[in-house]
Amino acid sequence: MSYQPPFDITAKIINQISAIAEQVGRLNSHGLSASPQLRKRNRIRTIQGTLAIEGNTLSLEQVTAILEGKRVLGQPREISEVKGAIRTYEALAEWKTASIEDFLTAHQYLMGDILTDAGKFRRAGVGIHKESKVVHVAPPAKRVPLLMSDLLDWLDQSEDHALIKSCVFHYELEFIHPCMDGNGRMGRLWQTLILGQWNPIFFLLPIESVIKDEQERYYQTLEKADQAANSTVFIEFMLEIIGNALAQINQGIDQATDQATDQAADQVKRLLAVMDDSYVTTQILMERLGLSHRPTFRKNYLIPALDAGLLEMKYPDKPRSPKQQYRKQ
Repeated sequence: MSYQPPFDITAKIINQISAIAEQVGRLNSHGLSASPQLRKRNRIRTIQGTLAIEGNTLSLEQVTAILEGKRVLGQPREISEVKGAIRTYEALAEWKTASIEDFLTAHQYLMGDILTDAGKFRRAGVGIHKESKVVHVAPPAKRVPLLMSDLLDWLDQSEDHALIKSCVFHYELEFIHPCMDGNGRMGRLWQTLILGQWNPIFFLLPIESVIKDEQERYYQTLEKADQAANSTVFIEFMLEIIGNALAQINQGIDQATDQATDQAADQVKRLLAVMDDSYVTTQILMERLGLSHRPTFRKNYLIPALDAGLLEMKYPDKPRSPKQQYRKQ
């Protein structure tokens, strides 16, 4: 490994990693991967967020429609950008983080509909402008293949934590600016890939959407790292973003769980209200509640009441007996 990106491991970074690990543990316990609707919603937020940072004006609703194969009114380039991002994020988990070939393939997926040189390193010099001011001049084009090879080699061999490596790679990629366009999108995409291969939960998080909400600070922090010739400040910023993304998802799941619990509590209350101290059959209870679908009754009423210890079975040794009856405890 011939290249070592300049950065420092600060006490703040160590504390941030610890807090992120705790948040990841909470998400794993929630079983986020088992929620297709949440995964789809977060993927849409990711795509809309990463494109909005680059000036794409399509809304979450329009991105959702494109994902579902519906026609959308909008600028052809912006629609193509969304389609390219959908294609890219769907294939993301298949690629290897340290492969130049996979990196360029991802760029082709992402930008192929709008760039003639998609999937290739740039062959000309580029500068990043903010209004009329040049804020960053990228390395000469002839150096890009070697710089990217060194960076990917470091990524492959470094023993630093994946959270740190993903942030460092993100910054270094923006500094090198290896392609004529799409570098910001690729930096955010590849950070997600690095994190997702450390823990698949990160493939489901809308980190790009949180960056969009902090877009001004995002660019300011990149500039600060350039001025310091050291990515430490960017690592700290991105770890904050990651922590915020995790916290948002955990908070959303907690709220949904509370709502489901409240709903279950209401259904159990309804069941108890039609019962007394006498044993009654399932059929009688369903008639009293005005229900006809036995599986729904068992799932939403009977089992929660039994789990809460609010009902007593007449034949506890034979819980699924066709003669089973229940009464309030």
